[in-house]
Amino acid sequence: MGFGPHLLLATLEGLVTAAVLALTALGLSLVFGVMRIVNVAHGEFFMLGAVIAWGVASMVTGNPALGFVAALVVSPLVVGAVAFLSERLVLRRLDYNPESTIVATIGLLYLIQQAALTFYGPEARPVEAPFNLRIQFPWFGYSGYKLFVIIAAIVLLTIVWVVLTRTRIGLIMRATQIDREMARAFAIPVERVYAGVFALGAMLAAIAAVLIVPIQQAHYLMGLDPLLLSFIVVIIGGLGSLRGTLVAALIIGVSDGIIAMFFSPTLAKMIATAAVALVLVFRPQGLFGTASR
Repeated sequence: MGFGPHLLLATLEGLVTAAVLALTALGLSLVFGVMRIVNVAHGEFFMLGAVIAWGVASMVTGNPALGFVAALVVSPLVVGAVAFLSERLVLRRLDYNPESTIVATIGLLYLIQQAALTFYGPEARPVEAPFNLRIQFPWFGYSGYKLFVIIAAIVLLTIVWVVLTRTRIGLIMRATQIDREMARAFAIPVERVYAGVFALGAMLAAIAAVLIVPIQQAHYLMGLDPLLLSFIVVIIGGLGSLRGTLVAALIIGVSDGIIAMFFSPTLAKMIATAAVALVLVFRPQGLFGTASR
């Protein structure tokens, strides 16, 4: 297999990474864009989604497709409920103070992580893919499930984009993002919007985890990489910019796949980190963000 097929294979692997990363980073970007807080526990919501997906799928024996569908429904709902309660019981009591919420979400990170270790255990466990299909290209065969992950992420991202830009719910969220006090003056229930956004961000991370867990095993420490990569994507794309998040996820994901295949995964992470440093120096608001006063 020559350079061209290798490049195509690396690009496909990068697109799988980009698809999952876009869903995860979009949740983080939504929370920051609307609530103006940094959710350090976002990676643990991803991990919790994977762990719950394993638990649900393991209850449905003999039918991997049914188990996967059940996990895809149950896991985001449970993670969203945990995030909703966290917002109600912790973040709201802190009045969404940026410094206080960072400390609070760090505490939430360790709480979720240790709960997963206690009830799930330290072992990495796989979830069986819902189908075993191999797409035959002229040069190589490729996993049909990985192609499904790319397509599913595109569909979900499109749905979220339409909801945020073409519906009344999206209009309310944008109004809350622009001016919280003005939104209250127009009888918008800001606290409910914040709770819904925080839950939605966590649910997007959980969906990404359910999609990737048949490829990567569920583990109680698996939330670190998605959190770091999501921060990289959000910083490069621009804090609170949905378009920037999607573009940056595509760039980071595809470049990660290509560099990891032809060189090393460590070099790919180093280049991504260097890109963040350059963006922070020359364009602190990100590629698509707007400069704040």
